[in-house]
Amino acid sequence: MAGLTQEGLAGRAGVSVDVVRKLEQRRKHSARLPTLHALAKGLGVEVTALLGDPPGVASTGQAEPPQLVAVRRAIAPPLFAVPPEPDGVETLTLPLLRAAIEEAWTLYHDAEFGRLMEVLPGVIADSRLAASVRDDRQRAAGQAALAKTLQLGGHLSIRLGKTDLAIFALERAITAAEASRDPLLPAMICNSMAWAYQRQNRLDDAMNLAVHAADGVERDHVHRAEGVRVWGGLLMSAATSSARSGDYGTADDMMRTAEQAAGRLATMPPAPNGKLVSVFSRSSVRIERVRLAVQHAHPQEAVRLARGMRLSADIPPSWRTWLLLDLARAHTDLGNVPEAVRTLEKLHRTAPAWIRHHTLAVATVTDLMSGPAHPPGLRRLAEFLGIVEGDWRSAEK
Repeated sequence: MAGLTQEGLAGRAGVSVDVVRKLEQRRKHSARLPTLHALAKGLGVEVTALLGDPPGVASTGQAEPPQLVAVRRAIAPPLFAVPPEPDGVETLTLPLLRAAIEEAWTLYHDAEFGRLMEVLPGVIADSRLAASVRDDRQRAAGQAALAKTLQLGGHLSIRLGKTDLAIFALERAITAAEASRDPLLPAMICNSMAWAYQRQNRLDDAMNLAVHAADGVERDHVHRAEGVRVWGGLLMSAATSSARSGDYGTADDMMRTAEQAAGRLATMPPAPNGKLVSVFSRSSVRIERVRLAVQHAHPQEAVRLARGMRLSADIPPSWRTWLLLDLARAHTDLGNVPEAVRTLEKLHRTAPAWIRHHTLAVATVTDLMSGPAHPPGLRRLAEFLGIVEGDWRSAEK
């Protein structure tokens, strides 16, 4: 569609023609993330056009499902429309609203995106009502609730491949956060915005935003656990942007600094309302370090970083599944086929719906099937992921 030859794309993207040729001919089943960013830039598309993220809505050209339309209307209410009446006006209190927001974030971290699309519009509507009361203190608390629900709408939109909607939601979330009395909330949402920029291959924008927000938090708020968590999350985001830009060394230095900061949390009182603060701990930093090592062709380092890792209780299930998938990829790259299969089987037991939709899982199993060793369980994984038998038989020949 771009009207480019393989040589033309390679020139625009700054990659070898051989890489483009092997990917097109399916002689190469996966590409490193920096390569994908380079190809996306050369083609003028978002990275999500090349690498799906489960369980996103397929870009079939058909009308969006009603649940997603309802989320859009909640994030961006129609002009001149009468605001919907919230359910149970007389029972709407800030504690109940915060509990609903926490439950909605739990659905997100559990990858229950279908259920989340059903409940999120109502939570956003209730948050808008709470943000419109006349009492200054209650209105500030309502604005904080609205910021967190719109931030969640942004995260969900990213997962569904709707990055423009995500940025719209996050811009509104930042406006609400600035009207709240939580000095850390705008920085937390800036972290989400940096993620949206990354997904659009706007790596410089993502880096600059994360560093700017982190500097503000470091200046005034790192004496408290919640400040350290927000600052650390922003530093990890900056590291990811740096790595995807091809500077793995700087990214690794940032991650080491973040891991040292996470160690300080053990000496501080825990953050209140921790479910609504950035995911940041020694475990989360180590998971991200494993991911970056895998994505940048350091599989031995990835296995070393993961060895003996004990995950903290606050690590969301989605992060645990990512770790297993990254480890399976690392073992595959090292030629340790039995361990790669064992790790994938554990991932299959843990998150069967998640693994079925993930392109990296499909690519990893396809690569394993293309090799000479087929330990028990590999064929079952291939069949479960829908890798047709003809593909691996032709690869075996």
